[in-house]
Formats: sequence, C-alpha cells, structure tokens
Amino acid sequence: MKHERSQIGKVLVIVLLLCAGPAAIVPFARPSLRDGISVSQAVYDRNGNLLRLTLSRDEKYRLWLPLKDISPVLIEATLLHEDRSFRMHFGVNAGALIRAVWHTYLKADRRMGGSTITMQLARIRYGIDSRTPAGKLKQILAAFRLELLYSKNEILEAYLNLAPYGLNIEGAGAASLIYFHKDAARLTLPESLTLSVIPQNPVRRIAARDGNFSRNFELNQARERLFAAWARKHPRNGDQESLAHLPAILHGPSEMPFLAPHFADAVLQADPFDARLNTTLNLALQKLVERQARSFVESKRHVGIDNAAVMLVDHRSMEVKALLGSVDFFDAAIQGQVNGTAAKRSPGSAIKPFIYALGIDQGLIHPMTMLKDAPMSFGAYNPENFDNEFMGPLSARDALIRSRNIPAVEIASKLTGPGLHRFLIQAGITGLHEQEYYGVALALGAAEVSMQELAELYSMLANGGVFKSLRWFKDQPEDKGRCLLSKEASLLVLDMLEANRRPYQGYRSDWTSDSIAVAWKTGTSFGFRDAWSMGVVGPYVLLVWVGNFDGEGNPAFIGREAAAPLFFAIIDALKSQDGELGKFHGAGFLGLNLTWVDVCGVSGKLPGPACSQKISTWFIPGKSPIQTCDIHRVVYIDTRTGLRSCREGTPGTRAAVYEFWSSDMLEIFRQAGIPRRVPPPYGPECRPGQTAAKGTGPQITSPQQGVTYSLRAGALERERIPLAAVTDADTRTVYWFVNEVFLGTSPSGESFFWKPAPGRFVVRAVDDQGRADARAVRAVLVE
Repeated sequence: MKHERSQIGKVLVIVLLLCAGPAAIVPFARPSLRDGISVSQAVYDRNGNLLRLTLSRDEKYRLWLPLKDISPVLIEATLLHEDRSFRMHFGVNAGALIRAVWHTYLKADRRMGGSTITMQLARIRYGIDSRTPAGKLKQILAAFRLELLYSKNEILEAYLNLAPYGLNIEGAGAASLIYFHKDAARLTLPESLTLSVIPQNPVRRIAARDGNFSRNFELNQARERLFAAWARKHPRNGDQESLAHLPAILHGPSEMPFLAPHFADAVLQADPFDARLNTTLNLALQKLVERQARSFVESKRHVGIDNAAVMLVDHRSMEVKALLGSVDFFDAAIQGQVNGTAAKRSPGSAIKPFIYALGIDQGLIHPMTMLKDAPMSFGAYNPENFDNEFMGPLSARDALIRSRNIPAVEIASKLTGPGLHRFLIQAGITGLHEQEYYGVALALGAAEVSMQELAELYSMLANGGVFKSLRWFKDQPEDKGRCLLSKEASLLVLDMLEANRRPYQGYRSDWTSDSIAVAWKTGTSFGFRDAWSMGVVGPYVLLVWVGNFDGEGNPAFIGREAAAPLFFAIIDALKSQDGELGKFHGAGFLGLNLTWVDVCGVSGKLPGPACSQKISTWFIPGKSPIQTCDIHRVVYIDTRTGLRSCREGTPGTRAAVYEFWSSDMLEIFRQAGIPRRVPPPYGPECRPGQTAAKGTGPQITSPQQGVTYSLRAGALERERIPLAAVTDADTRTVYWFVNEVFLGTSPSGESFFWKPAPGRFVVRAVDDQGRADARAVRAVLVE
C-alpha cells in the first residue's frame, strides 16, 4: 500500500506540473538547435561519389542535413513508428504518457515509453536522464520549451539529425551513408523502414551477429511490424511486402570509403565547418592517376624510385580533377601521409618557361633568337649545364626544350619590370627570400615552390597569361584572375614547348593520326632530390614529381628519365578514357598581335644583306628585338695573298662573306670539331686605324664584375688574377692595361695573368682593331 501511494503521489505531482508547465515557461532566447553540436563532414567528388565521412570532435558519425535533404519516406516512416500525432500535440502526448506511467510505474508489468519526438529531442539535446519521475518531468518541461521556441519542422529536423542509429552513428544522414552507402534523400521504402526502427532500441537492433548486421533478428522483426502499419496506411505499397521480409543488408563503418586521402585532407582543412563538401575532384580520373602512378613506381623500385606525386587540373575552370600526394597514404616508410603536392621543393628547370615568357614580353627574345650556351660569369656566379657541356649558339626554342642553364640565366639577368623574383611573388609563390638571397641562381630553381603553385603557373600559360587560383569546390566562385603575361608570350612559350619530344621518341608527333599536342617541360633539382615533368595537354595541366620526402638524393631522379615516363603514361591513359582530350581545341594564334617573319638562320636576327640562310618565326611587332644580323659580314680579300684587305673595294680585292663568331663560340666549335668560315687576318701592311672595324669589341670576362679579390699576405708574390675577354672573330691580339699602364698582350681567346697589388684598379682590354672594354676591380690583402 505504501509503495502504491508513493507512486500515485508522484503521478499527481507530474500532472500538476504538466498543467502549470506551459504557462510558466518564458522563452528568453532562441538559439539554433544545431548550436554546439559537433558534426561530421562528408566529402564528395564532383559527381556525388563519397570520398570520406569524418568523425565529429566527440568521435561520432553525425551529419546535419536540412529536412529537405532527407527522404520524405523516411520522415513519414519515422513519424509512423515514433509519434503519429507529432503534428497535433504540444510536445507531450497525454494519452501515451498516461499509458506509459500506468504500465511502467503503477502496474509495473512492462516498461513502456510515452515520449514524443519532441520529448526525445529534449532528452538528447539537453542530456536529460528521463528514467526517473524527476527526470521525466524535466524532459516534459524541456519539450514544452522546444515547442514554444521552434516550429514542428525545426524540431523534426533536429531529431532526425541527432537520433541514435546504433554504434557511434547519430542522425539519418550518417546512418544512410554508412549502412546503405547512399544519401538520405535517395532511400528506398525498405531502407527507410529499417532506419526508422533503429532509434527505439539502437543497442539491440544494430548489434551484429558474426560481423554481419543483416542477421539481427530483432531489427528485422521490428521492420516487418512497421511495414504492416505502413501497408495499412499505404495499400499501394503492399506489393513490397516480400522486400520487407528480406533480411536487412547493412554495411558497417569499416566499409566506408577512404578515397583520394590527400585531396580530402586538403579540402577538409580549407573548409572545416560545412557538413557536405562538394568538390571538383573526378573520381574516375583520380583512380586513373593512382593506377598509373602505382604501376610506374612498382616497375621502378629496382632503381630506388619509391614515391611520386601527381596533379591534374582543368585549366579552363582551374578545377583540381585529380590529386595524388603519395603513392601509398598508409606506407610509413615513404612518409605516405605527407601531401607531396603541397610540399615545397626545388623546381629545377621547371621555372624556365616563365623566364622565356618574360623575355619575350620585354622584347629581349623571340622563339628563334640565337642564344649563347658558353661559359659565362654573373658576378661571382659561374653557372654550368646539367651535363657540364656547352653547345654554343642555339635558338631560344631549343635552349628552352633542351633546358640549357646559361641562356636562361643570361635572359633572367636582363629582365626588368618585373624581374623573375617579382614575377614569382605576383604569381603567388609564398615563402620567398629577398632577391639578393638567390641572385641569378633563381633561374635554375633556387627558390622552393609547391606542385600546387606550379599548377597555377602552368595554367596561366594555357589561359593566355591570366593568373588564376586553383578551385577545390564546385560552388567556389571562379577567380577572375590577373594578367601577368601577354597572350602572345604565353602562347609562344607553349608553342616552343610543344617541340619537346617525349622520351625515347624518334619521330615527330604530327606524323601520327591520333597525336595530341603536349607542351611540356622537365626539371631536376640540385643533388638529384626532385624529378619533375609538367605541361599542358588539351584542357588539362598535368604535373608529376618523383623523389623522397626526406630529401635524399638519387641519381635516378632526373626529370626526363624518372618523371617524364609517368607523365606520358598518364597522358596515354587519358587519351583512351577521357574524350575531352580529343575534343579540346585551344584559342590558337588567331587574333593575336603576331606576324610570321624571316630571320637569319644562324643569328636569329633580322637578315642582313649577307645572310643566305633564312628561317621563319613568330614575331611580336613593336616588341620583339629588331637587331640586324652581324654574324655574316662582307669583307674584302687581297686576291694575291688571300689575306684581308685594309681597304674596301680597292683593285686586286674581291668581296666574300664570312662568319664573325666570338672567341668563346669559336672555341666551342673547335672542341666539337665543327668548322666555321671565319675571316682571314689582315695583311701585314694594315695598322690599327687603317681598317674599318665594324664588329663587336672585346668583352672582359675576368676579372669578374662586383667581385673583390683576396690576396694572401703570405703568398703575395705568387698571387695572379687572370685577365680574359671574349673577342670578335677578326681579333687576333688583345692589349691589356691597368690604370692606363700597359701590361702586355694575349692571343684572342687566351688569358693574360696579372700580378696584382692591393687597391682599386681599372682593367682595360683593347683589341687589334682599336675596340675596347673596361672593368673596375678591387683587391684586398688578407692574412
């Protein structure tokens, strides 16, 4: 009797509070029901394929979906199972609550729940323990408050996003993705019924049997009962009864996709808040890139190639279509979780196309300008080529595709407004030191850049010199961009790069019917730490890196040999899978400020009257260099002696065309065994002043500009500074002076060794034609 009276007293208290509750509640604030809720993030590719579902901060799978993104069938089934009068009550279903109290507390024959969806949301949202009468009262009052402050749809949306669906899964959005691998908006009737019955008893109904969720008898029984109620309300669905009796086929969290992991990490870091991230990635292209990279690395392990990184960008939209940060995200031996596309590395020669583009824009060169690949000094810096050889004169196009260092450094040293350093800053390269830190070595990849930054640079060439940022999300506004290069310079550089043959190719690409133009470049960093290959093919910019994240070098890490084969393997795979390659046609040269002109085939300058060999090239009127060729010159030869005459057109002479190469070029030709038609010396009767010297005067190469020479006090008598100059082809002797004091002579192309004293001096070189050059030099005494 005492126990019965106690239970009746509790019921009376509950009824009184129920009557007073709604009037007593005053809504002081209306915070969002989502406030303070940590949610998962679902990352999708551009076609809606799930790449990853993350855990929330409290280790739950919990997505927050708007009600419109949840299947209406699931919503209706949930209301049918949990709260049929949801739209009519004010937070509490009095009849259901009284029945629950009667059976649970008074008769104590079975435990029943009388909670409405609003009451369940109150319990979940505010962490209320409703197993005691006091807790139940608190839950009821909280439900009243929810009904006062929020609409029915807001309450229903919050419930469907917070309800427990077994394991550490909360909310219909996460449950749908995990159990059925589909969005909550696309659930079928059997799938909706399955999810609807789980929150009532998630622990028992989602417990797996032998690792298989579909063998849960209680889940299947509850779903069959709910289908019976559904069929009574919707007789037209009776034909699905057989489906409702089949065991529920559920997947587990361990089966969730974990695709394009480096890309997913990047977008999650870029947007750590939105529940659904619709990205630009194309999963089919991503898998293509992964297959090719892993197959390539597996075939090259015997030479120490264990890792690679790849990016594929659509330069039209700047969308990242594929991104591989390493060949194996889970391989700790190669630091697989490092994103190689974001890591700062030396680009080697991959930066050179932009030197040439700036040179074209600033009127220094055109594609067929003849550049000098010969030993040169830039202050204290004496660059060499990768092969430690020099090729002599070659066109700008050939210098670029053969990746010669000396021509690139020479062009870079002449750039102004902007120079290469300023250009890289304008192009968004981060972490650069001051220009003085790199000097002219910046042209050879001294500044570290990331693959993502290089992707933007090469996309700029494809976009007519307009720099735009990468796009990672489908709804990300497109960058309008800023113009850093002219359309003409950009397309000319791409045209030059298209002449670069693929590795081991002995034929021209245009000889094949299915050829696709590829404008590409390689790069190899100092110490063989990084091998690069990148370029433009159709609508894409493709970039490949091969190396080790710990910076360990390997002689196999050469751009053309290590990265280029993978680069073209991916292109070949794209040709067979992606129709975009064959359909894409670039803007071409139509409408640009370009004209097709003849230039001297030897010098690349406008043909002079003595030029017999001519070639054609693209030329930017008003911008490209307009110097006339001075390699081929007409000289007069004494017919009796075969020597050069002092006077032009005098009796007994004949006109002849000779090549006037500088002394350093002639030395390279000599070493290569290539004969040149050089002019003979003047006759013995000729004296300086009598000849009509029109060529180039000597250019001092040593002492070097801006270098202070240190003289050791203990060996001052043995100290020597070489005096050297590059001279014209008609120079035979160079006369050396220091502060107007004559030192001696040296044959053209050879050095004169000067014994210096501490101090400041002016060194002067005068050739036998009276042409001169001078340079200031400083020598200091050191212990």
